Amino acid sequence: MSATEQRYDVVVIGGGAAGLSGAVALARSRRSVLVVDGGQPRNAPADGVHNYLGREGTPPGELLALGRAELAGYGGTVVPGTVTAVARRDGGFAVALDDGSTVAARRLLVATGLVDELPDVPGIAGRWGRDVLHCPYCHGWEVRDRPIGVLATGPTAVHQALLFRQLSADVVFFRHTGPELPADELEQLIARGIRVVDGEVVAVEVSEDRLTGVRLASGEVVGRSVLVVAPRFTARAGILAELGLAAAPVEMAGSVVGSAVAAEPTGATAVPGVWVAGNVADLSAQVVVSAAAGLRAGAMINADLVAEEARRAVAERVAA
Repeated sequence: MSATEQRYDVVVIGGGAAGLSGAVALARSRRSVLVVDGGQPRNAPADGVHNYLGREGTPPGELLALGRAELAGYGGTVVPGTVTAVARRDGGFAVALDDGSTVAARRLLVATGLVDELPDVPGIAGRWGRDVLHCPYCHGWEVRDRPIGVLATGPTAVHQALLFRQLSADVVFFRHTGPELPADELEQLIARGIRVVDGEVVAVEVSEDRLTGVRLASGEVVGRSVLVVAPRFTARAGILAELGLAAAPVEMAGSVVGSAVAAEPTGATAVPGVWVAGNVADLSAQVVVSAAAGLRAGAMINADLVAEEARRAVAERVAA
């Protein structure tokens, strides 16, 4: 370590709910903590965070600002930027930042989240998080009783349609380019009053900054104000490859729906000294679940450091 290089007990890579929650837990245990945040939260387009007890409807940016303020109150630091490289050094890690600086860390908490890879249909990306959605628990109440379309782009499509039928009596299932539906799944849709529309979806229609319909290759436009899709959930885990840790495919119903970094329930990975929390390890975690995972990982990291310090103290006492 150079004379000017800052050393921290823990460097947290990613300053979303998981990263900030873990950082606060560590700072409250009087650990020196640095959070490096790239400023690209997955839920930025959403109007509010839901199912977060006591914070219902809080805008995502406001929730992060509150978390940063809490961390600062306990002495933690957040810096904007990205981590460009990590390497083992002196029993810990050297962490290179995109501003050219390098910091040292005894432990790492990686909470970089995931990327939603959307279906390749014109117009969908621009409406993502507003009226193009995927999760009934994140957005369902807000779109209740509206005309909802479900785009069959993955193994969960029928399940999504049934979940959103709980919220609206007007649900249309767009088979798109998917295979023929199994008889039992088709029967479920029909029994629940969900209309099945064949034909490739080629675009979404927008008027006055609102989704108004779904256009088929035939030219027909089916009026809808909400479209449900199934993204591919890809972990932002590239930085971990340098430590020999890669994200693994996650399958559902025999199909790959995304990737995640394998970890123990505590967040500990196969690489000693590295923990993960949030969507990088759990592609289905909502904000409150990610925050809980960050808290748990932070507590486990602190316990690991405590054990290391106790071993060192015993060794020094014996040597003396």
